[in-house]
Amino acid sequence: MSKLRGYLALLLVCFLYTVCDVLQRALVSPLVKLCPKARIPVLGRWIKAMAYFGTAPLRSVGGASLQFPPQVVPCAPGKLILMNHQSVIDILLVVKSVAYGYPRIVTRARYGRFIPLISHLVRLYQYPTVDPTANPREVLKMARAMAREARDSDVPIAIFPEGTRTKDGEIGSFRKRGLAKVLKGRPWTVYIFVVDGYWEKSHAKDFLADLSALDGRVEHAATLEWTDPEADPGPFITKVRDIMSERLAEMRSSNTSAP
Repeated sequence: MSKLRGYLALLLVCFLYTVCDVLQRALVSPLVKLCPKARIPVLGRWIKAMAYFGTAPLRSVGGASLQFPPQVVPCAPGKLILMNHQSVIDILLVVKSVAYGYPRIVTRARYGRFIPLISHLVRLYQYPTVDPTANPREVLKMARAMAREARDSDVPIAIFPEGTRTKDGEIGSFRKRGLAKVLKGRPWTVYIFVVDGYWEKSHAKDFLADLSALDGRVEHAATLEWTDPEADPGPFITKVRDIMSERLAEMRSSNTSAP
């Protein structure tokens, strides 16, 4: 029965996102082009709706327990969101952390091509893209472009500093080069979030196996100020990773000790 619920939940998400793809291309994108001043509120409401469509079936049909982050991030320039990466659901959680509007999420370049809904969304929301498989010169070029886009963005920037989903649920090594270039681009207010409980469901196909066992949690671990773009970002990045690791350990400890 639990496997059937997983199938039904995933099918419902796929159906809803197919409808969203049509509406996004036919209505949302033209509306933003016609009314550029309404871009932030329109795209903000739209991506929040898609976050709902992507999580509600997992909870109501699949029986998953999903916790959303507090909406503590203002939709304003100079706001940087950092979150560890365990599952495809993390992207929806980042969206929910912004109180108004939406974040621009640093995304792998391959998601910008040939994926229904997602590829068009990457272009519509002007997500900065990176390709870790490119040659070193191209990687450096993309990192510089990402830093420029982050510096000039009028909405928050969101980065998964590990660069890929963890395989064991622990905080992985950070991809420091791109994050360092972003930090050196401007002063930032940095919002740090930690998720747990998702790593065994890191891909959509994993939802088919006992989705009701999914117990996802997310916490706002800290807010830090990065005030000197000329400073060495290395110690700051190390501090962010230490905060994530400590909070993850606390979350797991409190979950184990709960009756």
